[in-house]
Amino acid sequence: MGLFERYLSVWVTLGIVAGVLLGNWLPGVFSQIARLEYAHVNLVVAVLIWLMIYPMMIQVDFSSIKDVGKKPKGLVLTLTINWLIKPFTMALLGWLFFRVVFADWVDPQTAGEYIAGMILLGVAPCTAMVFVWSQLTKGDPNYTLVQVSINDIIMVFAFAPITAFLLGISDIQVPWQTLLLSVALYVVLPLVAGMFTRKMLDKSNDHSRLNQFMATLKPWSIIGLLATVVLLFGFQAQTIIEQPMVIGMIAIPLLIQTYGIFAIAYLAAKRLKLSHTIAAPACMIGTSNFFELAVAVAISLFGLHSGAALATVVGVLVEVPVMLSLVWFANRTRHWFMVS
Repeated sequence: MGLFERYLSVWVTLGIVAGVLLGNWLPGVFSQIARLEYAHVNLVVAVLIWLMIYPMMIQVDFSSIKDVGKKPKGLVLTLTINWLIKPFTMALLGWLFFRVVFADWVDPQTAGEYIAGMILLGVAPCTAMVFVWSQLTKGDPNYTLVQVSINDIIMVFAFAPITAFLLGISDIQVPWQTLLLSVALYVVLPLVAGMFTRKMLDKSNDHSRLNQFMATLKPWSIIGLLATVVLLFGFQAQTIIEQPMVIGMIAIPLLIQTYGIFAIAYLAAKRLKLSHTIAAPACMIGTSNFFELAVAVAISLFGLHSGAALATVVGVLVEVPVMLSLVWFANRTRHWFMVS
């Protein structure tokens, strides 16, 4: 691992602190950036998220899908968690906490936006960071690639319908046009661009040109991630300072969801007798979120300063330290699983 991956939590924390400080010190600058939008899509955020997503999508090797039948149990586990359990438990927890537990402290419209942000996190399975989690748990990189590839294909078709369904039952009006535009902009287009880039650079299948190009892109991807974190927390800086209790209220169900989903997936992996090199990454994929997509769609659907955008930003705040704690747990319990 490089310096960035090794100290990921440190860089993200510094980005969060910088965003909050700058957002309160230079609110006018962030307001100007917030106005740079087209069709409800903030152009600056879109460019930064593309800087992150595009290199991730280049890593997806669709030729690996031919190996999908070799070890089906791990893939079945990941897909079941990602598409049949996680979105619905996230929606349920959002409803439970913001319509029942915290109902006296949050007005109904804002509560609905918080629930929407949580739903967007729940319907966006991890695409890129899972390669980091897989590496940290000494997972099988080729199998992780197969899982990510299959998930991305499913996400192209399933993200919008499941999101619309869950937003609908949460009594939130679904702007289909914006939702479909977001899926096209942040899933379909970067996936297609990554596929063609990989095809052009890896014609000889020796990965040399591809790896060189990825090495060139890596610093830009890191800049995109950290700049996005700074911007997102800058946009929400005043809310974070003025209403810290709101951050805590959003974080509680997100923490319950993350640890709960991991527990379900990890116990299922043990029952399925998976090897640790497959079980750990499979559970990490099912637990973590494609927060870049969730943030972008929340901003497109509800606006930069909405409760939905804030909920997805809190998702960023929660994700890294929680996932690192799960990596630690997975490594400490390696002996629970078969050795591949």
